[in-house]
Amino acid sequence: MKKAELKSFVKPDEVREFPLGRLELVTIGGATVGRATLKPGWKWSNSVKPIAKTQSCEASHFQYHVSGTLRVKMDNGEEFDCGPGDVSLLPLGHDAWVVGSEPVVIVDFQGMIEYAKRS
Repeated sequence: MKKAELKSFVKPDEVREFPLGRLELVTIGGATVGRATLKPGWKWSNSVKPIAKTQSCEASHFQYHVSGTLRVKMDNGEEFDCGPGDVSLLPLGHDAWVVGSEPVVIVDFQGMIEYAKRS
């Protein structure tokens, strides 16, 4: 590292919007970090699957959960909830949705480079 860098989600490098969701991306130190805000009613298979054109999410995620509850269902049937303060590592092959009436906010350090990217 040659110099200090500072970026903010207040002025992201890129914004991607999809039904009931928004992804803000910043690239810093050669890495891309994404902040996703997912509204109540958001579900990957309804909101992002039509963009991704895959059966399930094929992005691996390393996430810090800021707010709300996200239920994750892996392709193997394993299901669990992620909430504020949790850190999750999700391999490819999953669906996810917002549980309850509070928006989900996630900061993802790994899997957002191609997420919800329209071709």
